[in-house]
Amino acid sequence: MSTVKSYSVGNGDMYTIRHASDNFTIIDCCLSEDVRNGIIAGIKADQEGKDVVRFISTHPDEDHLLGLKYLDEEVGLRNFYCIKNKVTKEDETEDFKHYCTLRDDTQKAFYIYRGVTRKWMNVTDEKRDQQA
Repeated sequence: MSTVKSYSVGNGDMYTIRHASDNFTIIDCCLSEDVRNGIIAGIKADQEGKDVVRFISTHPDEDHLLGLKYLDEEVGLRNFYCIKNKVTKEDETEDFKHYCTLRDDTQKAFYIYRGVTRKWMNVTDEKRDQQA
């Protein structure tokens, strides 16, 4: 059985899913400096024993990516899921710049679109059953 957590992060959003498989998913982040250490400690404990740590970005607004660089440094995001885009901002924060780095990383980035399938995301094979 999977466990879903929702974090109280002010005006932003942040969720984690500890899957029954070897996956751990983080959806968005809003890690202000006053809450980040506690939340990261909880995430590290929850992801223990999981091989795949993925981050799903719903959109690149600051209240959905605040602390992304710190999160990646602490947790080690293996896969980064987002909508394919070339968004730019007049005032680029360090977290937005890190978002762009992950978004454009040919090894980590996977683009989400209607009907997308990907081995080990939502396609079962002989090694991994995604229905578990």
